[in-house]
Amino acid sequence: MTNLSDPLNLRHGHSLPNRLVLAPMTNQQSNPDGTLSDDELAWLMARADGGFGLLQTAAAYVHTAGQTWPGQLGISSDDHLPGLERLAAAVSAAGARSSVQLHHGGVRAEKTLSGLEVVGPWDDAQIGVRAMTTAEVQEAVEDFAAAAARAEKAGIDGIEVHGGHGYLVGQFLDASNNLREDGYGTDPTGRARFVKEVVRAIRERTGPHFHIGLRLSVERYGLVLADMVQLVGELFASGDIDILDLSLWDVAKLPAHASEGSQTLLEHFLDLPRHGTALGVAGHLASAADVQQVLNQGADLAYIGKAAIADHAFARRAIADPRYQAQSFPVTQDHLRSEKLAEPFVSYFSSNWPKLVDG
Repeated sequence: MTNLSDPLNLRHGHSLPNRLVLAPMTNQQSNPDGTLSDDELAWLMARADGGFGLLQTAAAYVHTAGQTWPGQLGISSDDHLPGLERLAAAVSAAGARSSVQLHHGGVRAEKTLSGLEVVGPWDDAQIGVRAMTTAEVQEAVEDFAAAAARAEKAGIDGIEVHGGHGYLVGQFLDASNNLREDGYGTDPTGRARFVKEVVRAIRERTGPHFHIGLRLSVERYGLVLADMVQLVGELFASGDIDILDLSLWDVAKLPAHASEGSQTLLEHFLDLPRHGTALGVAGHLASAADVQQVLNQGADLAYIGKAAIADHAFARRAIADPRYQAQSFPVTQDHLRSEKLAEPFVSYFSSNWPKLVDG
């Protein structure tokens, strides 16, 4: 049986000291130029000190045109290196591993932040989006690869490509909207081409001691579950990724419109041959028992989101006590501040999840 405290060896990169990962969470704490702020470093280091084996940053834009919200972390320029170097050194000193999540908003990017034209896989005249040319698609692949190389240069242990939640990588996987006829859309093979080229390019640009993760949603956002199962199987077999992070919202969730007794979303992926890739899952994991359950089912890693907001030491406490349950929501804003959330994060969290915050 796999335990929460068990280390995990990855195909590439350093081993992880345990099975608990701080999930990547938007927090709007970065400086206006995308550099890492003292507040964001404090947020992450509290979780490193709290026992998480792998620390994921929030989504970091790989190109200025891909910025999607204010206070977003950047990794599009060497100007971002000093902050990332601070993060890498601090996390390593705490005995944990670091990873930057690579992101591009695509059609959801915000022109008012970047001052640049919004582009994505398709045209949308109503919101002012232009479809990328084939050359621009290939340039975006290079943007992700260059950002990963920048993370490695900074001493970060690995990256995670953000392929979930309807941003650029996920937009290429959108069967409803991605009707491109240049080999990057229309059918499952074409829609999967972009993400495969991204992770392949990153593998070619980074060394054997650097791990590559990929976050995927598997339904909503125009995704077809059967296509996602096929894609995940192909990614496992390729050897190009070291960690797959399934963002499920709820690890016990049934597929949309499924009847009671059907396989859960997670169960669709557990039996696929992994060929040495670690499988991580995220969604409503709020106790040591929740984490142990998904490990018992066959997952290798548990990504902790809201529970890590409520308790920076979730990992340490869950490892120490199999009965541990994170503090339940709602919590007060003062509690969030005590957990090293700076004012931009407190405001963002309170505004977007008002039922989770008192006062």
